[in-house]
Amino acid sequence: MEKLERHYDASAEEVWDLWTTSQGIESWWAPDGFEVKVRTLDLRPGGELVYAMTATAPEQVEFMKNNGMPLTTESHKTFTEVERPTRLAYNSLADFIPGVEPYEFLTIVDFEPRAGGVDVVMTVEQMHDAEWTQRLLAGRSNELDNLTKTISGERAN
Repeated sequence: MEKLERHYDASAEEVWDLWTTSQGIESWWAPDGFEVKVRTLDLRPGGELVYAMTATAPEQVEFMKNNGMPLTTESHKTFTEVERPTRLAYNSLADFIPGVEPYEFLTIVDFEPRAGGVDVVMTVEQMHDAEWTQRLLAGRSNELDNLTKTISGERAN
């Protein structure tokens, strides 16, 4: 398991809402060069989050094309824990990697209120190999940075 940690100058409830509403997710979830559109959001254990992630920046479009991947991929996550506003956990379906059989990996997000804000600790299960795990961590780190920008009003929705 790999961990990413951030502190946000917002309440646990505010950050929770950015993680658990369609408008919130669409405002920050995608890494730079991509956009996300939520298709399904059923926030309960066993419920699903389904969204389309589309490459929009030239560098990301080129990467996707060069790796035989479509510009838009549909992502499926199944919630395993929903404990407002302290913990969110979900399995992500990795079914978009050429030559790799689909599989699931777990992400756990803990929201820890602190003076002046909330600490978010994201624990991510490793993917099928080191390269894809590093891609995942880089993408998630970028997304968490985008969450900082969204909270501070620096990121355009």
